[in-house]
Amino acid sequence: MRNFDYSKKWEKLLTPEIVALLTQIHEYKGEQSLFIEAKEDTLTQMVELAKIQSTEASNKIEGIYTSDARLKALVKDKTTPRTRNEREIAGYRDVLNTIHESHDYISIKPNMILQLHRDLYKFEGYDIGGKYKAADNIIEEEDEKGNKFVRFRPVPAWETPEAVENLCNEFEKALGTGKIDQLLLIPMFILDFLCIHPFNDGNGRMSRLLTLLMLYRAGYIVGKYISIEHLIEKTKASYYECLQESSLNWHEGENNYVPFVKYLLGVVVAAYRDFSDRVEILTTGGLSKPERVAKLIRSTYGEITKAQIMEKCPDISRITVERALAELLASDDIIKIGGGRYTKYEWNRDEK
Repeated sequence: MRNFDYSKKWEKLLTPEIVALLTQIHEYKGEQSLFIEAKEDTLTQMVELAKIQSTEASNKIEGIYTSDARLKALVKDKTTPRTRNEREIAGYRDVLNTIHESHDYISIKPNMILQLHRDLYKFEGYDIGGKYKAADNIIEEEDEKGNKFVRFRPVPAWETPEAVENLCNEFEKALGTGKIDQLLLIPMFILDFLCIHPFNDGNGRMSRLLTLLMLYRAGYIVGKYISIEHLIEKTKASYYECLQESSLNWHEGENNYVPFVKYLLGVVVAAYRDFSDRVEILTTGGLSKPERVAKLIRSTYGEITKAQIMEKCPDISRITVERALAELLASDDIIKIGGGRYTKYEWNRDEK
């Protein structure tokens, strides 16, 4: 049985790069906590956008899709799921909402993990959720020629309940010492959870939901406003590379957590950075919505798409953004690059 004792393993993570990431996150958290408390109402639209992006991205990583219109309707609970994909999306939505609303009351215990997994599959017609795997599973990889091969063999089914129990106990024990930064413990726990691979299905989505839950419980609630899952989906190749690198020699207890810890902390830093950018735009006093669109493009070094503008300004409608872009083009303030769905815009720095 794999040993999950974290009492010494965390010390190997204190590399200059990881310490720098920890420092950035601590600073961001301190700067933004007071703002979040004071401007909760202003941030409501960011919360709603993050829910949509999180639900879409985490399911998309696993090949679970629906149309944009159906996705938004499902996340806002304005329709009932019609397909298996939509049932899984609706389940993710509900677990995400539970974590948003009740994270302080959801402990990192096996029974809680099973309950969240049960709710992930609550819309399925068969009894799949809330149960550990009944048979051994493997993690496969497919090369460019379509050949499949085994990348990792998780813990056998008969060892899984005890492995999850030990994992949760060791996490709580390490947390109780007060000596280890939770930002180190969380990615270590998530990597071990993924290596156990306790369920027949839904392990990846559960790992991302647990990441949010643990970050929220530790006081890092940026994922409520900026989708952590969306950032992971955008860097999916790096995610899998770091996961693979950190899982080598895992069964022997000789794996290197550094790549995965560094990756996940980098995602959290990116989320806080994105939060700062969006807050600055949302709270710019005295500017009209078209002026805010102009300021966003001017402060962006390089190209930006209409979708990115709307993502950073969730309170501005598509029509208003399009009108602002048309006016900026007419006045030569911006340059249009490409066409159709690939259209991008850039501030005309030669003229201004």
